[in-house]
Amino acid sequence: MSDPVDGARAAIDAVHAEDPETRAGRPAELVYADAVEAWVVRLVPGASATLRLAARAQHLRRWALPRSDYPMDRVGYHCWRTEQYRRQGALARQLCVTAGLAEDEAQRIDDLVAKRRLREPDGQAVEDAACLVFLSSEIAGFAAGHADYTPERYIDILRKTMRKMSAAGRETALGLSLPEPFAGLVLAAATSLRNEPPA
Repeated sequence: MSDPVDGARAAIDAVHAEDPETRAGRPAELVYADAVEAWVVRLVPGASATLRLAARAQHLRRWALPRSDYPMDRVGYHCWRTEQYRRQGALARQLCVTAGLAEDEAQRIDDLVAKRRLREPDGQAVEDAACLVFLSSEIAGFAAGHADYTPERYIDILRKTMRKMSAAGRETALGLSLPEPFAGLVLAAATSLRNEPPA
């Protein structure tokens, strides 16, 4: 009888493998899943199988719900993002249950993927990991698609990203080996957060 965790992981990766976009010859979602899980393992030594599966299930079939299906404004973005979280969590739960994972573990993975546990250590670890993937691997590609953005706008975006992170996550971000101008922009965003008045 196969191990439920291994089965769940294989099922999640099989769905990731359907992503039509590729990076370095691999489905983009698999590349992203590897990166988020790697950061979670680095941030949380001895991370549980549940946490690792939740990290791996980020962006599950994200490509199937295009951003263009929603109005291209702030409200539309938030509606799209919320629906992505819900769909991704529900699909992750379904795959885990089918693989034989206990119901409570599958539900926790759903909650972590759907961002319903952000105030808990595991939820924050997944959030930190996702932000670190953006900063370490995706920021240059994002910048290439937004050449018209000013440094101030990038700092605002990075400030919003880093505001989601724990203090430890921010310190990890500041330790990344980023090329300029990104290293300076991340530092500027972090500095501005330190100077913010308490909420």
